[in-house]
Amino acid sequence: MTPSHTRPTDQSEQKDRPNSSAVPALFIGANGLVLRASRFGELTAPIVLLLHGGGQTRHAWSDTAQTLAGAGYCAITLDARGHGESDWCAHGDYSTASLVADLDAVIRTLPTAPIIVGASMGGLTAMLALGEDASLPCSALVLVDVAPRLEQQGVRRIIEFMRRHQDGFDSLEQVRDAIAAYNPHRPPPSDLSGLRKNLRQQNDGRLYWHWDPAFLDHARLPSDTSEGMFERVRLERAARKLSIPVLLIRGYQSDVLSDQGARELLNLVTHAHYVVLNQAGHMVAGDRNTIFTEAVLGFLQASRTPPRKRAASSTFDHGAST
Repeated sequence: MTPSHTRPTDQSEQKDRPNSSAVPALFIGANGLVLRASRFGELTAPIVLLLHGGGQTRHAWSDTAQTLAGAGYCAITLDARGHGESDWCAHGDYSTASLVADLDAVIRTLPTAPIIVGASMGGLTAMLALGEDASLPCSALVLVDVAPRLEQQGVRRIIEFMRRHQDGFDSLEQVRDAIAAYNPHRPPPSDLSGLRKNLRQQNDGRLYWHWDPAFLDHARLPSDTSEGMFERVRLERAARKLSIPVLLIRGYQSDVLSDQGARELLNLVTHAHYVVLNQAGHMVAGDRNTIFTEAVLGFLQASRTPPRKRAASSTFDHGAST
């Protein structure tokens, strides 16, 4: 067998779509790890750095990134370490500390302070990085279905899904069925070719998720005695220190972030805006991409002026049901 920390031969490396406006880019993360990215738009425009969730790749943001570029932003989608085309860590280090160190290195490489859009793992990483290091330049933060307090059952369901298919798939139809079983409220795609962006095909002909299985050593199952990958107390401490404009977007059907958990974040970040998207679960951007991107754009345009203090219960609904 191939050791989990050694990247196997990949016969279907995913490049940017030929008809997209993306330009391949790379960054050097902690300890020299190479992180791959795609850039939509020119670096002279305001930069939006998009961070995906655990088990995803930068391609999850492609539609949003193209829309942001069309609106005058420079959107950069980044593969986290061990995900997509970014390097696998030789020592299997996918700890919170290394994720934060990677983000720190990427941000300091950019010519201007970025706006960060982070989903799930990406959002938690950004919350820690920005809250724990006031010198890290960032002009605004969008958290996608994530807060310090998450629902154990929803987090467990994600990790169990990731662990369930480590032996790969025989076909794209099997991949489609697995995703449909996890996310039944989203209609399965009629064109299965788009699924390949999250897969790699090895020499045995089977399809595997496009991330290092060693990542699961750090993606621990939460329980009453273990918090999993991210510590709630540490996240709360970091959230209290956020002074930049913040938007929290939650999927109404999410089993990972509850409304209570979202409002606890609003108590920690009293100037934050809160949007709930109807007919969306934890994978908010994929479930309601057009409305999600509109919400992000609206926030970015509004946050060009200093944010006003708001009551913790204030909610800005955008196609919402609360």
